Amino acid sequence: MTKSGASRNVLILHFTVLIWGFTGVLGELISVSALHLVWYRVLIAAISLFIYLLWCKQPLKVSRSQLLQFLGVGFIVGLHWVLFFHSIKISTVSVTLVSLSSVTLFTAVLEPLINRKRMEVSDVLIGLLIIFGIYLIFKFEFQYFWGIVFGLLAAICASFFGIFNARMVKTADAKIISFYEMVGAVIGVSILLGVSGGFDAQMLLHQSDVIYLLVLGIVCTAVAYVLAVSVMREVSAFTVALATNLEPVYGIMLALLLFGQKEAMSTGFYAGAVLVLMAVFMYPYLKNRWIGRRLSVR
Repeated sequence: MTKSGASRNVLILHFTVLIWGFTGVLGELISVSALHLVWYRVLIAAISLFIYLLWCKQPLKVSRSQLLQFLGVGFIVGLHWVLFFHSIKISTVSVTLVSLSSVTLFTAVLEPLINRKRMEVSDVLIGLLIIFGIYLIFKFEFQYFWGIVFGLLAAICASFFGIFNARMVKTADAKIISFYEMVGAVIGVSILLGVSGGFDAQMLLHQSDVIYLLVLGIVCTAVAYVLAVSVMREVSAFTVALATNLEPVYGIMLALLLFGQKEAMSTGFYAGAVLVLMAVFMYPYLKNRWIGRRLSVR
């Protein structure tokens, strides 16, 4: 690949991460509840991906076991988004995004357990730094206690589907996995709505909600996903990890720009946020260096 081609792919990657960062802002702008919001989002995303796959003439056939796996992980994806947007509704975009950054910590703990691997020293060190950062946020922004809790639960779900996706992408096309995961999310969130009696008048949308949901479902989900997949074939995993870590930074900047004083936090919050984000940025670098050292020793 030429230097200009590599630079173009990195720019597309950062643009994609910026779009992902915008999802938190849209969650604040859309008036319906988190459960209704996610139902509309995954439905729009599933339909958009279905149209895209038909346009690409991509076969949709998968084995029964794969279908069950994809739908099951899709349910986790749906639950993640419900928790994520509920956290935004009861706290702020900034609090939710920083809490969600703890996905690095949960992945460092859960991945070795699920894949039966040894936990690395670098994972433990980064985990301790993230824990201390979250402790500071809890201490100085205790009025957002439940927002932080739901943000952390969303991070746990994100960790699970990240680990499972890393397995599944080795045996199936990423676009097919994503489509069936969106279908699984639609089914899962529909069940939650049915159980909670959520299919009611509260699902009715304002005109602005329709526009925001179309942007959320098509641009921030379907289009962003296609862009991400296209550049990940050309850009190193390390570059992808670093760029993805900018999602909370972009999201917080956009929230401050659009919502102003509502997003302003205490000094303690920003100290905790800096620690969490610093740990998240350091993680891929330390991981790369640690693995490199082990290989050189061997």
